Amino acid sequence: QFRSIFKDFPYFNYAQSKALDDLLYTDRNFVVCAPTGSGKTVMFELAITRLLMEAPLPWLNTKVVYMAPIKALCSQRFDDWKEKFGPIGLSCKELTGDTVMDDLFEIHHAHIIITTPEKWDSMTRRWRGNSLVQLVRLFLIDEVHVIKDESRGATLEVVVSRMKTVQSSLWRLSENHDAVPPLRFVAVSATIPNAEDIAEWLSDSKMPAVCLKIDEDQRPVKLRKVVLGFPCSDNQTEFKFDLTLNYKIASIIQTYSEQKPALVFCATRKGVQQAASVLAKDAKFLLSIEQKQRLQRSANSLKDSKLRDLLIYGVAYHHAGMEISDRKIIEGAFTVGDLPVLFTTSTLAMGVNLPAHLVVIKSTMHYVGGMFQEYSETDILQMIGRAGRPQFDTTATAVIMTRWSTREKYIQMLNGADIIESSLHRHLVEHLNAEIVLHTVTDVTVALEWIRSSFLYIRALKNPTHYGFSSGLDKIGIEAKLQELCLKNLNDLSSFDLIRMDEANNFKPTETGRLMAWYYIAFDTVKQFFTIKGTETLNELITMISKCTEFLDVKLRTNEKKILNALNKDKDKITIRFPMEGKIKTREMKINCLIQAQLGCIPIQDFTLTQDTGRIFRNGLRVTRWLSDFLASYKNNFSALLNSLILAKCFRCKLWENSLHVSKQLEKIGVSLSNAMIHAGLTSFKKIEDTNARELELILNRHPPFGNQIKESVLHLPKYELDIEQLPKYSDTSAEILVTIKLTNYEQLQTKRTATDFHYVTLVIGDADNQVIFNQKIMDSVLLKTGNWTKKIEVKRALKSEDISINLISSDYVGLDIQQAYTAFYLTAKTVGSKVVTNQKLKAESSLGMYYGSPQSLPAAKVDTGRRSKQEITYKKHGNRECNHRCKNKDVCGHDCCKTGVPPKSEMNEDSKFSSYLADLRSRNSISSVPPVKRLKMQMLNQAPNVDLSQFVFTPKSSLPALPR
Repeated sequence: QFRSIFKDFPYFNYAQSKALDDLLYTDRNFVVCAPTGSGKTVMFELAITRLLMEAPLPWLNTKVVYMAPIKALCSQRFDDWKEKFGPIGLSCKELTGDTVMDDLFEIHHAHIIITTPEKWDSMTRRWRGNSLVQLVRLFLIDEVHVIKDESRGATLEVVVSRMKTVQSSLWRLSENHDAVPPLRFVAVSATIPNAEDIAEWLSDSKMPAVCLKIDEDQRPVKLRKVVLGFPCSDNQTEFKFDLTLNYKIASIIQTYSEQKPALVFCATRKGVQQAASVLAKDAKFLLSIEQKQRLQRSANSLKDSKLRDLLIYGVAYHHAGMEISDRKIIEGAFTVGDLPVLFTTSTLAMGVNLPAHLVVIKSTMHYVGGMFQEYSETDILQMIGRAGRPQFDTTATAVIMTRWSTREKYIQMLNGADIIESSLHRHLVEHLNAEIVLHTVTDVTVALEWIRSSFLYIRALKNPTHYGFSSGLDKIGIEAKLQELCLKNLNDLSSFDLIRMDEANNFKPTETGRLMAWYYIAFDTVKQFFTIKGTETLNELITMISKCTEFLDVKLRTNEKKILNALNKDKDKITIRFPMEGKIKTREMKINCLIQAQLGCIPIQDFTLTQDTGRIFRNGLRVTRWLSDFLASYKNNFSALLNSLILAKCFRCKLWENSLHVSKQLEKIGVSLSNAMIHAGLTSFKKIEDTNARELELILNRHPPFGNQIKESVLHLPKYELDIEQLPKYSDTSAEILVTIKLTNYEQLQTKRTATDFHYVTLVIGDADNQVIFNQKIMDSVLLKTGNWTKKIEVKRALKSEDISINLISSDYVGLDIQQAYTAFYLTAKTVGSKVVTNQKLKAESSLGMYYGSPQSLPAAKVDTGRRSKQEITYKKHGNRECNHRCKNKDVCGHDCCKTGVPPKSEMNEDSKFSSYLADLRSRNSISSVPPVKRLKMQMLNQAPNVDLSQFVFTPKSSLPALPR
């Protein structure tokens, strides 16, 4: 059954045969350090085979996790294993930043999960109870040397420690330890000098991990290493030195390539293109007629015109900013041997497997974070590892081109290797918070236990000075220092209310801390938004988001500035909604510009910028959703909360909230078709719905039944209606309103829905003092039950005015929102200093007209004596007494009883009071179907023609067109 898995390996090489017994016949944890091309992937497959041999069929509750540092490597492994393991009934699922499939249902049914450290960390933070984590039986770590990486190493370390902690807690809580299935770790890398430390870290309490180190001598293809030094004067910049090396490459290829494929690593994407252009002019390659024909066919399929011109000369370039289709064509041409020389960036060394006979590293400096710095030893060894093709070569060559001053350094590096260290201490605060939220860490003692399970602990004991501890410390002293480091980070979390600590130093996560862990937000981003004023506009929020730590990997390149400046300000073209002052000079300004360009549907003709925009929106979606949830826990930031909800939706739809491109949200409608709809005046869902299907097809130049499909999509979008009514319970400081949300087409949506099952609207209400009165998410699934949702809401009187803003914001769609302004009525006039400000808009009377509040809180009514005597005559005529309403002017109020009075008390016993009140209400309703508000206006016109009607406005004013009632 397993022969198909190993069909590509008719025999095992030295490394594989050494590992075979431990991998295939034991369950011990395993670490292997072997050169590239030693067949390390087969070692993973042997470990999977061992698991399948031991696990009972049908392998339902058996999961394997393969973790690699970059997405390209994950995609490669996914394609390979889907083909290999599919025939024996194992399903593979890829889970990276590029996959939107983070649905737990999908993962639950996968046997092999292929992921990156960041994605696995993000997913496991969300899994309450760790139920899926507990099903993982085999954890495979590729390129484990990434643990040294300053920015990403800590995540790899933490997720492995988390898996170890989950396993140990299961073992500790179980009465029968043998019943707990073991979790096995297998880690491989080409570049671990201190593999023993990794093995010690991955060892369990029962048995130490096996550590297998394969020397360079055992490499299947013998590697010759050459370091060439070139003069570089003190006043020569790195850019200029890099350019001079372009003219040396032709002679190096001629000397070392032996007419076989060569791979040249360059520092930047622009450098890759420049070096390829120089070589195409300097060198001529001997190509067969068949090769020339195949290259010409490949060139005709390329989208990049510069690349097309180079390819026919036998030279090409490859980097992450290219179109995926172009990259695939170039990779194919190089793999089959048609392409003599390929220039690429260093990222290829970690990703796509394109081995070559000759590898050239052009300059040992690369551009990172706005400055040049040396490649790490890991990067150098990884690039060198691409030299040698086991199926074609017995020898290979690697050439490093560097400055003469650093030549010796690289010669020594190739002979030995730097120790791999941990970087967890630099990112401890985020990971500690995540573990507290997961209840992995509950107090200082457990925090230290968690630290002990990390690679940081192993290395701190052996090299304390690297972590800022003095070299003379013993184990107890180093543990004390680690505890001190923990407490410092815990205090930082506590100071921003992300966790709470009691006197016994027990930790509990707060809602803010949970949100930070749930949405995978950096501590610096949380700190930034703690400075928020609460009145931020949409523009100000975008500016703040552009500065977030989550976008640090977005770089501003010199050749992009012209395009970005044109997007920001240009008299002749469409520009962004909120232009920035001056020229685009910083990374933050670039991010801001790209966000606005995407939301404004402004086309960007540069693929690298398009790729950056995709990355910004992937992270931005997470950050904006976190921001709206974060602001929801505060009450004095209505403007910021409302704008954050709108912005989160904008990021999801990739449209502004007032965009005319509403049709772009429909299936099969892109920017060009959406533009056609705008030119035809179809700028809202209502207009699209009212248009004939054949007319839609004419506008969009499509055949039937395309128009019907578009109309169907719009018809089955949720349609909301918002009703606001003031209740009669009001005082001088508060009022009550009744808000009703109606799903007007809920019967239609019972059978088919365009929106997802998770679609919801957020009802957010605020006052003139920027206070949040009410904020709640309402799922469509709730509205689908009865067609409406009603809530009685108390409104506290604001100092500035009685106006309140009522907003219904869709989670996923632009064009469905409802935003209304409403003025509440309070009992007494508002006092500002010593002046009395009259409440001009008596809206409370639009309700039943009966006051249920405490009579003690009512002020004495001022009554005109002339009118009073007239009223008394009317009461007596009907044999009634005066009612208890404290209306200021009973001639013009909406209460009938204020004109005719109420029956004397003697005529009413206690039992009949309520029934009499109900009968009175019924009789009023039967006499007149005119609402109290309208009745009041009619009375005012008849009885008091001199009254200014503008004082008695009852219809809610709206910032948007009023809904049909």
